[in-house]
Amino acid sequence: MENKYAQVYKKQHYGLVGKHSAVKVCHWTKSEMTGGASCYKGTFYGINSHQCIQMTPALNSCTENCSFCWRFNGFDSMHIGDEDDPEFILNESIKAHLKLISGFKGNPKVTEEKWKEASNPKHIAISLTGEPTLYTRLGEFIELANKRGMSTFLVTNGTLPMVLEKLNPLPTQLYVTTAGPDKKTFNELLNPAMGNAWENFQKTLELMPSLDTRKVIRHTLVKDFNMPFIDEYAKMDSIAQPDFIESKGYVHVGQSIARLSIDNMPSHNDIMDFTVKLGEKVGYEVTAERKESRVSLLAKDPSKSKINFESI
Repeated sequence: MENKYAQVYKKQHYGLVGKHSAVKVCHWTKSEMTGGASCYKGTFYGINSHQCIQMTPALNSCTENCSFCWRFNGFDSMHIGDEDDPEFILNESIKAHLKLISGFKGNPKVTEEKWKEASNPKHIAISLTGEPTLYTRLGEFIELANKRGMSTFLVTNGTLPMVLEKLNPLPTQLYVTTAGPDKKTFNELLNPAMGNAWENFQKTLELMPSLDTRKVIRHTLVKDFNMPFIDEYAKMDSIAQPDFIESKGYVHVGQSIARLSIDNMPSHNDIMDFTVKLGEKVGYEVTAERKESRVSLLAKDPSKSKINFESI
């Protein structure tokens, strides 16, 4: 892969794929593989962390430069030139992921059953870094994953509603990060690289009710910046009508420490206080929480929170 940041990514244990994609093994994948806890998405939605691939098809491309992002932001543009084939990206992402976890095979904490399952990934989180909807063949990528019986979670910042409107097929679950309760906060905290980002984001919220898939609004909360703003978030959530609302606290790690203070980390109690008040405003039920991840789940219908993977 011709990438001027290649050495930085390799040092951070990314598996580089083609010209603009990458995978990275999540902490929770390693944890569940070795008999520890799973990711909060396991608690909330039933995802097996040890069978999850965390990847991006837009390693160097994003429409925002979020202050709270803890990943290395080597964003060169809002365009992916000379795109790789989606089948190549999927195949090579799986290979890169399996290579990165290969060292766990002889680990005494990894059972034979867990290793066999981990060697057969069943889920793809299209969320690692960058803005994945900049990859123009994203729908083909999701379709190929579907054909392999793999579920897909797509995380987007919502600045490209025209892509989401035409995306076919849609992912198993669509996340829209909602971290700017008003235009001023949106611009200051998310640092958009496009002039109409706020307006586009509003269009995404308006589009969401028409998208026929599981939908999540994720509030990434930074103390003293974008919380509480309960009324503002409630208005946004009422427009989007998601199935679920996640409220997740900013964590002072990685690249974000140069932009934010440790005092900007909300406690889990802060998150739950926000969650309860927001739930009362929008009529959603507090369904689950994970203290160590500072995250909570509000659900329109809690009985539908776990995914039926047999239907994929």
